Amino acid sequence: MPPSVLTRVRRICLALQGAHEKEAWGEPTWRVCNKVFAMFASASNHHGAGQNSVWVNSTQINQEFMMRADPKRFFSPPYAGPYGWVGIRLDGRVNWKMVAEVLGDGYELTVAKLRPSQKATLGMEPRLESAKPGKARNRTARRGAVRRT
Repeated sequence: MPPSVLTRVRRICLALQGAHEKEAWGEPTWRVCNKVFAMFASASNHHGAGQNSVWVNSTQINQEFMMRADPKRFFSPPYAGPYGWVGIRLDGRVNWKMVAEVLGDGYELTVAKLRPSQKATLGMEPRLESAKPGKARNRTARRGAVRRT
C-alpha cells in the first residue's frame, strides 16, 4: 500500500534544511525558524473542503500562473490565498515531483524573508567574522599612536 498523502508531504517538507512540523489550526504545518511555509488541509477538516490538499507559501504572480495552468490541481486557499499562498489538491494522480518543487519554492521564499541571524542558525549564511587580526592590530596601533611634536 502506498504511503498516505500526508506521509508523503511530511517526508518532502522535513527533508528541507531546518524544517520542522507543528500542529496549528488542527492540522500539521511545516516551518523554518517558526515561520510557516506549508500547511496540510485534510479532507475531514473544514479547511480541506472535502479534499486533501497542502497550502504553500507563494507569490501572487506564481499563484495566478499555477491556477491558470491547472485549475483542477491548484487553487487559492481560504484565508491565505489573498497573500499569494497556493493550494495543491492531493486527490487522484498526484505528480509528487511537482508537489516537491512547489513546497521547495515555498520554503525558499520563507527562508529569504528570515533575518541574517536566523539564516546563520540554519547554516545558510556565514556568521559575520570579526576583522582579521592583522587589520585590527593596525587599526588599533593607528588609533593609539601618539603624535609627538
